[in-house]
Formats: sequence, C-alpha cells, structure tokens
Amino acid sequence: MKSPPGLHIREFSDDLAPAFHDINAQWIEAMFTLEPTDREVLQNPRARIVDPGGDILFAEVENLGVVGACALQKTGPGQFELTKMGVLDSARGRKVGEALLHAMIARAGELGASNLYLLTSSKCVAAIHLYEKAGFEHDARTMADFGARYARCDVAMRYRGPLASSSAGA
Repeated sequence: MKSPPGLHIREFSDDLAPAFHDINAQWIEAMFTLEPTDREVLQNPRARIVDPGGDILFAEVENLGVVGACALQKTGPGQFELTKMGVLDSARGRKVGEALLHAMIARAGELGASNLYLLTSSKCVAAIHLYEKAGFEHDARTMADFGARYARCDVAMRYRGPLASSSAGA
C-alpha cells in the first residue's frame, strides 16, 4: 500500500518516545482505563518493545507532525503482537491507521515473524474492520493463549497473509 500524500512513516527514536506515550494514552483513556501493563510499555518503549527485538513506527503528516504510532512486541521466537496502535483525533480520516498497519505487517516480515497477532476490544469497531480488511482473522487460539493480558480484551486476531520477507532471517 502506498502512503497517502503528505504522510511519512518514521522509525523509532528515543526523542519520539513521548509521542508514543501520548498518542496511545489518548485513545486508551478515551475508551478504557490505562492498565498497569499499558503504563509499563508506554513509559518504557525502548526497554519493553525495541530492545527485546520488537519495533515501533510512527506516522507523520505534513503540517500536523507525528500523529500515529504502532508497535510490534516480540512475545516468542518468530511471534509478535501488533500493539499500541493509535492515531490522534486530529488526523482521523486520513488513512493514517491503514498506512501504519501495512507498514507494521511489512516490518513483521522483515523481523522474521511467523505468527503476527493482536488483541483488542469489540468496542473498537473501526479498528477491527481495518484489521479484517488487512488480512487478520478472529482466532480463538490466540484469545486462549494471550487474551487475559488485558482486562479490556475480548477480541483476538491472527494475521493470515504472507509474512515472508526477502530480508527475513538475514
């Protein structure tokens, strides 16, 4: 998928850690309650996501700045959770979430993922539709294995598309 005009995907850097926190805290607090696991990840993205082998990408829109973020958290060999995907209210409707999602699926392949999954809530109707459109399917096994991680989680999905990348395992 080509990013919309004026939208750029940026790599994680420590100076963007506050944006990762703020973007995600905004949507979580608007719909739910920040749980202890949320706070730990949002306050320590390098230690909890990047250093253990995951990644964080950001979406930047011209004239708006950094407006979206998404993470891949490594949870086992070849296994990643797509997590903490948020877009600021000011950038909704600009396909930021879709661009981030496709960038993260590609990144999962680059990192050698064989299992890419996510956990969410049935309250996140638009996000679930976006995930389904991108190739994620509802998955009872993922729910059984990981669903208890968040009190708000009642939906688990697994990516069914290709994850192989020419740089995987390189």
